[in-house]
Amino acid sequence: MSLRTLKNGIGVTIREAESKDAEKMIAFYNRVGGESDFLSFGEGEFLRPVSEYEVFLASVKQEQNSLIVVAEKEEEIISIASITSPQNPRNKHVGTLGIVVDKSYSGLGLGRQLMIELIEWARMNKQTKKIELVTREDNQRAISLYKQLGFQIEGLKEKDTYINGLYYNTMLMGLHL
Repeated sequence: MSLRTLKNGIGVTIREAESKDAEKMIAFYNRVGGESDFLSFGEGEFLRPVSEYEVFLASVKQEQNSLIVVAEKEEEIISIASITSPQNPRNKHVGTLGIVVDKSYSGLGLGRQLMIELIEWARMNKQTKKIELVTREDNQRAISLYKQLGFQIEGLKEKDTYINGLYYNTMLMGLHL
């Protein structure tokens, strides 16, 4: 567990997610899904049973090459960030990064702090050699952050996402450690 201070002086706690967080995490995803169309799910679309998500969180905790962290303000989840990796020998060196920040805490440096922490963790875990992520091609703010942290564009999936009658391209990015 660590304490971080955001650009506005607010302190937040960052800690590893646990099975007991499953219900709060699902509720967080379902709420913030309505805050941005840049996520892979919308409001109320994160449809995982709590019991299934508890098992998922417990299994991730046992993996050397996967980590899920939550950022909290007064015990309310304000962000979830993760690197999850397959466990098969041919691909276990690749971690997929995902990050979601509550809109009211966006622009305060929390996403950057969490990404730096996850990248450093990946460098130290002795298994992860590459981190990859996906983002919408028009999410320029996120792409700028990813590039600043060393990610490079690896490809483009055209018309990969459909939202409100429009198709969007998904950019594939990677960071070699």
